[in-house]
Amino acid sequence: MVIAMVASCTETRAPEDPFAPGVDPDGPVIDEIAVGNRLMAAGEYELAMESFTRAALTEGMTPQILTSLGTANLGLRRIGQAEPLLRRAVEDDPDWPVAWNNLGVFLMETGEYAEASQVFRRAFALDNGESDAIRDNLRLALAKMENPVNNTPKEQEFKLEQRGNGQFVLRKNPATEAEQ
Repeated sequence: MVIAMVASCTETRAPEDPFAPGVDPDGPVIDEIAVGNRLMAAGEYELAMESFTRAALTEGMTPQILTSLGTANLGLRRIGQAEPLLRRAVEDDPDWPVAWNNLGVFLMETGEYAEASQVFRRAFALDNGESDAIRDNLRLALAKMENPVNNTPKEQEFKLEQRGNGQFVLRKNPATEAEQ
């Protein structure tokens, strides 16, 4: 009886068949946004963009997908492509704090500290002050505005760090911290 069960679990393809099995149209649906967010957390921004693009094909250009694509472009240092996506996301859903936070991250990366602080304030207010990531980003923007001497290119080397649900925070690179 055990032999019959094991035999039923084996592949039905011929061993000499060089092709991969076909796609099961009734199989489980993959959440491309969740896959993209995991890829972003792993620093695989190009693969994340592909995943978010596949999500856009099925869901349309929602504010979440616009924010995700903009943040992935920011991770790839494609500043010119990131900005319109992030700005469109906050236009499409002005009450979503994650979109405002990620736009603020973009503005910090481009040295627009005054606008970034305003954007982070809005995100913080929309989130009712509950997000540590938004609070940390707001503090960093305010510190950069208050102390312009501290805005040397060496100290502006940040890395995106995901804090769940597509929300990102700026962190100093470990190499930058070691030099200080």
